Amino acid sequence: MKFRRKSGQEQDDKVIRVKQPLGGETRENQKNRRKKAHIKTFWVLFLLVLIVSLSVGVYVYRKMRRYRGYKVIRSTELQYEATAEYIEFGGNLLKYTPEGVSYINANGDMVWTTGIDLKVPIAKVKGDYAVIGDKGGNTVCVFSTAGEVGKVTMPYEIRDIDVCKTGAFTVILESDEVNYINMYSSTGEKIYEMQTSIDRSGYPIDMTISDDGQKLFTSYFRLDGVNIVNQLTAYNFGEVGQNTNADRMVGGFTFDDEMIPKVEFLTNSCVAAFTDQEIKLYTMKEKPTEKATIAYDGEVIGVFYSSSYVGIVQKNPDANVGGYLMKVYDTSGKELFQYPFSIEYERIYAAKNEIIVTGGNQCLIVTKSGRTKFSYAFSSMIKSMVPAAKRNQYIVTFEDRTETIKLTTEDK
Repeated sequence: MKFRRKSGQEQDDKVIRVKQPLGGETRENQKNRRKKAHIKTFWVLFLLVLIVSLSVGVYVYRKMRRYRGYKVIRSTELQYEATAEYIEFGGNLLKYTPEGVSYINANGDMVWTTGIDLKVPIAKVKGDYAVIGDKGGNTVCVFSTAGEVGKVTMPYEIRDIDVCKTGAFTVILESDEVNYINMYSSTGEKIYEMQTSIDRSGYPIDMTISDDGQKLFTSYFRLDGVNIVNQLTAYNFGEVGQNTNADRMVGGFTFDDEMIPKVEFLTNSCVAAFTDQEIKLYTMKEKPTEKATIAYDGEVIGVFYSSSYVGIVQKNPDANVGGYLMKVYDTSGKELFQYPFSIEYERIYAAKNEIIVTGGNQCLIVTKSGRTKFSYAFSSMIKSMVPAAKRNQYIVTFEDRTETIKLTTEDK
């Protein structure tokens, strides 16, 4: 057998073919491609870091920025009414007097108004529903942001009211020997009725219903000889309560020599009880369990709350400083901050992320983290100040006008 010797060209071709990687790409090309990929990855990461840094910077700047002035977005004249009260409602303002109710938008315009005839109006708001009752009288009016929904005449004198997000409302009614806690739909149909004996249960002080209207929390007090006994009682009108007791009671707590004038559902499953000595926090998904206790250190002259925090106002214990001291806690009972302030204290409004204090012609806005956002003395006396729907805008009601203002970093 004879073998043919390959030519030099054929040998070169063989060498070249051996050096070719799969796909026909040279090692130098692979190196360049990897380098370009690394450069591209670097710039992508750099841009991501830059965007995140800028976003964090803007967020921190907005959170830490202090405002020193304002500009008026809209001003509307009002007729002065000494009996007028104002409450935040649906992102705007609800004005009520013994003679009428008005819904005022962020521009200061009156969206709707209706006449009422109440001697001592008391109001509660939740979501897009408001209920106004005649304390000591018999009339309850229900409103949505669109206007009046219903008017109901109660069989006994009204002591207290509350409303849930569906528009259903509860009312404490008082007769000579029996008290009633009734729930009605927004149009006046009775949903349930509970009777409590004054001899056994005592006198109702306050009550609150959950956002969904399924849970009720009450505060009663009675005299046991010379001692005051305060009773907190929880009711559930869902399946759990139906399977527990005929009266739907699912829990209770007794306090000796301690008054509890205020109870409030902070969320659908968290309740705060403000006593004359402490704040009690309870979890109530179905039945109540104690969550935390916040003891007062000194006399309390005001309380406030939102869905994420509770707070108290006291006289500042430092006599050299004077003024007031605000203490704020989360819903687990942990102290968030203390904040001393010296403006005249008349009203306090707890918004989601800030606290608004007003008194005389002065206002103070403190963030939920305890930072001063805005402190200002207006030229007129303030009747009400609540946040508007847009960021850094507020609806301020004076005696003769309503202004929508936007905070600025420059002095006015």
